[in-house]
Amino acid sequence: MVETAGPRLDFERLLEQLVKRADEVISTHVRLRRLIRANQSIVEHLDLAGVLREIIQVAVELVGARYGAIGVTGTDGTLEEFIHVGMTPAAVEKMDQRLPEGRGLLGALIDDPTPVRLPSISDDPRSVGFPAHHPPMKTFLGVPLRVRDEVFGNLYLTESINGEFSADDQELASALAATAGVAIANARLFGESQRRERLSAAVANVTQRLLVPDDQDLLTLIARTVLDLAGADLVGIALTAPGDPDHLRFERAVGSRRDSVAGLLVPVAGTMAGAAFTSGRPQLVADVAGSSVVPHLSGLDLGPAMAVPMTTATGPRGAISVARNAGAAAFSDQDLDVASSFAAQAALALELSDAQVDQGRIALLEDRDRIARDLHDHVIQRLFATGLSLQGVSIRMPDGPDRDRVRAQVDEVDGTIRQIRTSIFALHTDPAADGPTLRAQVLALVGTAMPSLRTQPRVDFDGPVDLLVPAAMHADVLAVLREAMANVNRHAAASGVTITVRATRQRLTLVIGDDGRGAPASSTRRSGLANLADRAEAHGGTCHVDARSPRGTTLTWTVPLPQEAP
Repeated sequence: MVETAGPRLDFERLLEQLVKRADEVISTHVRLRRLIRANQSIVEHLDLAGVLREIIQVAVELVGARYGAIGVTGTDGTLEEFIHVGMTPAAVEKMDQRLPEGRGLLGALIDDPTPVRLPSISDDPRSVGFPAHHPPMKTFLGVPLRVRDEVFGNLYLTESINGEFSADDQELASALAATAGVAIANARLFGESQRRERLSAAVANVTQRLLVPDDQDLLTLIARTVLDLAGADLVGIALTAPGDPDHLRFERAVGSRRDSVAGLLVPVAGTMAGAAFTSGRPQLVADVAGSSVVPHLSGLDLGPAMAVPMTTATGPRGAISVARNAGAAAFSDQDLDVASSFAAQAALALELSDAQVDQGRIALLEDRDRIARDLHDHVIQRLFATGLSLQGVSIRMPDGPDRDRVRAQVDEVDGTIRQIRTSIFALHTDPAADGPTLRAQVLALVGTAMPSLRTQPRVDFDGPVDLLVPAAMHADVLAVLREAMANVNRHAAASGVTITVRATRQRLTLVIGDDGRGAPASSTRRSGLANLADRAEAHGGTCHVDARSPRGTTLTWTVPLPQEAP
């Protein structure tokens, strides 16, 4: 009996070891099968958000953890996204905690992306504790998620249901992280291909709208497209303010708070939009609240912002400003590419709009030129022939009332010819030229400045007034006309007034005649009439007042016109 005890105990110990090894093999086999299924489950997802959440769920089940999370690191090395599982919504709300900043153990994994396994978190000197109402956590396992040579983020697992995490748990988590890196890379590529597909479709849509002129507001369409593709909350298109090179005006704004931005005038100097406009390079702001270059966005609870220039072949035209709500993720390089692409589309829309305006102007000028030729070649010639015939008839008629009436009609025909020639000159004037023409200003002044007359004054234009009289002289002409009509109103008691504005290449003449009693003998030339003479003398001209027969007064104001250098 004693002789057999030793071999039997050795056999039992050997058998126990074999059973233990078999259990370990079976357990390892089971965990490997679970790892294979987990890998298959992870790689089935193509959207990045789905991949990240699936990684956490699989990792928690694989290593037997109660809580799990993935921290996505940004370009500045801090956590820009934190996805977690295990905690109930009520527990999360009770903590009232924002996104972790990546300090303590989380920050250690970011700074040194190597696996960390701890039996007790609080015993590690790098631990900074937990926020109030955070569930208690003791054991910890963290492994980096690598996408080729880039660390995408870290996988965090806490509270092992087996007491603490083992070396096998660490190996399994590391193996899962390797597969997760491939899945993340694939999800990124898929997301990028989808983004490019949406971008191409959006660019094609805008380009099609550009090629088919309609009533569509292309700038608003472009702003809305940028808002959607860049995941923004506010987009504004700022263009150069007419006549004000030092400011930009937000002509279009879409998204939330658009009413606070649309129509705003912002300085070019010292602003993000102005910097993009002048430099021709995109501008980025991490947080609107802490920046002084986005005064138009301050107080709107916005976070990251960017501005891209709108440049055409003729030079810079403006900038597109894009912003997200406070606390949102910073704009990526892809977002910058989207905004830049559509800034080019917006610039093209402006070029097309200008081209359409120019085309319409050319068509209008061609039509006016055709009308002018018809008036000159047909109407004037027929009137001229009619005038000659009437003049020939009057010569053969005896003196008397009938002959005087025919000659008066000849004078009327001559006056009509002069008016048509003046209209022909006006037709050759560009209607889109900056500022109102002298003809328009004279007619507007006459229409409102003679309230005492029973009939509207007759206004005649002789010669190419709008073409020959420089804009710098308009103010003097209108001042003389205003003063002369004021004198007629105050002193003449006239029933009719005739105003003639005559322009030749050498001289401008303004004649105001009335049928009133004339200015009183005590009229002071030192006041109103003296002022008219002074204005004429300033241009090297003259001003004089003559009596008309049988009654009335004629004021003649004439000045030389500047001559172009040969």
